[in-house]
Amino acid sequence: MQKTSARLLSLLSLLQARRDWPGALLAERLDISARTVRRDVDRLRELGYPIVAFKGPDGGYRLDAGAELPPLLFDDEQAIALAVALRIATTSGAGIEEAAARALNTVRQVMPARLRHRIDVLQVTAVERSARRPGTRVDSGVLMALGAAVHAREVLRFDYTAATAPGAGEGGRDVERPAPPPRRAQPHHLVTWSGRWYLVAWDLDREDWRTFRVDRITPRVPTGPRFTPREVPGGDVAAFVAGRFNGSPASGDWPCRGEVILDLPAAVVSRYAHDGFVEELGPHRCRLVLGSWSWPGLAATLGRFDADIEVVGPTELREAFAHLAHRYARAATNTPSGPGTPGPATAPTTPGRPTTDR
Repeated sequence: MQKTSARLLSLLSLLQARRDWPGALLAERLDISARTVRRDVDRLRELGYPIVAFKGPDGGYRLDAGAELPPLLFDDEQAIALAVALRIATTSGAGIEEAAARALNTVRQVMPARLRHRIDVLQVTAVERSARRPGTRVDSGVLMALGAAVHAREVLRFDYTAATAPGAGEGGRDVERPAPPPRRAQPHHLVTWSGRWYLVAWDLDREDWRTFRVDRITPRVPTGPRFTPREVPGGDVAAFVAGRFNGSPASGDWPCRGEVILDLPAAVVSRYAHDGFVEELGPHRCRLVLGSWSWPGLAATLGRFDADIEVVGPTELREAFAHLAHRYARAATNTPSGPGTPGPATAPTTPGRPTTDR
């Protein structure tokens, strides 16, 4: 049988795991008698834990909410998960940064040294984005390994899964292909963007900055030699990552930004404009400034609003509307396009999107 202190911690952990615990099941899980369960419950009550007994055929115990917060018990995985969540909250921009930082410091102080070291090496930057995709599951062990490499400034060797299956051939048939060599990179930052984790690193083989999706990374051990950190272009990792995904690495802003007037109420437009600027011009009229990675993409996005559109500028946006109008007109009449098909000016030039391992 476990010692009393260890048994109490095990009992408390079980009570926190689910709402109601039959007494017989607790005794079975802890390998003790029902009488010992009752005594241990009394001991926890003396320590301030509001444990309520309930009657019935499967009478048992429930850890209730109390007026005061007694000492909490977390296993290693729970403690790491809590620390990661608080670390992200300190950069969330939600107005809770200071409270999250104090909470993280409190949690850190009561952690054993082995866990304290793991969360100390995990530095996270949260890059905000209005339109979020569903989050992608990331292995916590991989996250900690990457965080440790970033903290130690050690070259990382890892296997990276491509966006499409490397063995898929024509017609979906599997094709035997050699496994790609492991990647080598200097890891600099872990960031969250639109529900996904990314590693910002200097790719040693390609000699360029890359953003790698963490859920596609399989680290190799041991790590490589230590390196001298480089400065991320622009000096701001959040702006750099935003620029990579927006297609404008210099400023982090969209490379194409236009202004239109819509015959719709501002309250309606603002619900779907995400990071756009909406100004009310009347009960059923508003001005919208919106960005995109290409002019045709911006024109197509604005076309989703079921209303008349007046283009304020720039000229590239007007040309993009004309280009799409011609394309849609052909689609409506099922007229095939070809090299000799006449039309308006060609589509405006789209700024090149930088390479991103997504």
